[in-house]
Amino acid sequence: MSISKLFIINYSLFINKSSLIAFVRKEFIHIFRDKRTMMILLLMPIVLIILFGYAITTEIKRVPIAILDQSRDEVTQKMISHFAASEYFDLYKMIDSEEEGQALFRQGKIRMALIVESGKLKGESEIQLLVDATDPNEATQLSAYATQIAVESGKGIVPIISLLYNPQMKGAYNFVPGVMGLILILICAMMTSVGIVKEKEIGTMEVLLVSPMKPVYIILAKATPYLLLSLVNIATILALSYFLLDVPINGSLLLLVGVSVLYALVALCLGLLISTIADTQQAAMLISAVVLMLPIILLSGMMFPIENMPVVLQVISNIVPAKWYIIAVKDIMIKGLGFGSVLQEVGVLVLMAVVLIGLSVKRFKIRL
Repeated sequence: MSISKLFIINYSLFINKSSLIAFVRKEFIHIFRDKRTMMILLLMPIVLIILFGYAITTEIKRVPIAILDQSRDEVTQKMISHFAASEYFDLYKMIDSEEEGQALFRQGKIRMALIVESGKLKGESEIQLLVDATDPNEATQLSAYATQIAVESGKGIVPIISLLYNPQMKGAYNFVPGVMGLILILICAMMTSVGIVKEKEIGTMEVLLVSPMKPVYIILAKATPYLLLSLVNIATILALSYFLLDVPINGSLLLLVGVSVLYALVALCLGLLISTIADTQQAAMLISAVVLMLPIILLSGMMFPIENMPVVLQVISNIVPAKWYIIAVKDIMIKGLGFGSVLQEVGVLVLMAVVLIGLSVKRFKIRL
């Protein structure tokens, strides 16, 4: 091979190599300039491994319980001390009557009650365990833990277990409220954010901005159709849950629909806020999926008990709207409680809606 041909080949390889390096460098610059992409690429694996490896666990600990001790003998005192010392239970209160325990169940302050009737441990050696079975998996674990502690506390003690609200231990009782929270917030937030960002991309948003309408009215006009479509989603979900999955609606249907509409409104406000952050439809869908779906699954109590998480994550879970909605749905739909029992959850959702709509209007003025 001649020297000239060898020079041309080497020069071509050098040019191709330089071009490849230049293109790779350009792609790195594009990625580094996009802060959202960098956060997803670098921070998301760290967050997930911490959550799944350390914070997220199906093991149940520090469950609040109440104890009614009518016997008050040496055996019961020993058993109560064992329950109080256990890492699985937290003695919330010594109660004076079974009615007081039922009231604590309705208020959501306890998830298990231990009842020892007068003279039972001396005669039949039986105690009664009342367990909140709205979450069947949790109820099964609680029953097993409590039975083991009771048996170890005194020879011959046989707990009688009563499952409240879900005696048949159907998984749908816990599954349906969580899925309702996930579906409504994903659909409502994603539909709203993508719809508004699409108008920004094709340029029709500028036409709205030059109109005499105030930004708040433009935002409300954009959200109204999606809110009406959310009503259809709510009706469909409730119908399928009741007729197909045999999940009862023990409380007020009107109250349940009202809380669901309020939650859908919060989801719409989240979608509006996302639309002021994202510049493309793909970015809006990505933010909706990552920022909304993961917290709902991991931090709403849908799959993992919040009480078992570190304090930091328990605090963070309070800003997840699905947490409050799922609690309210279980109280109304499964337990059959009224408005007074979900007043805190409704108040939190109302506050979230007000804050989110305020942020959306403010960012709408700034960005558009």
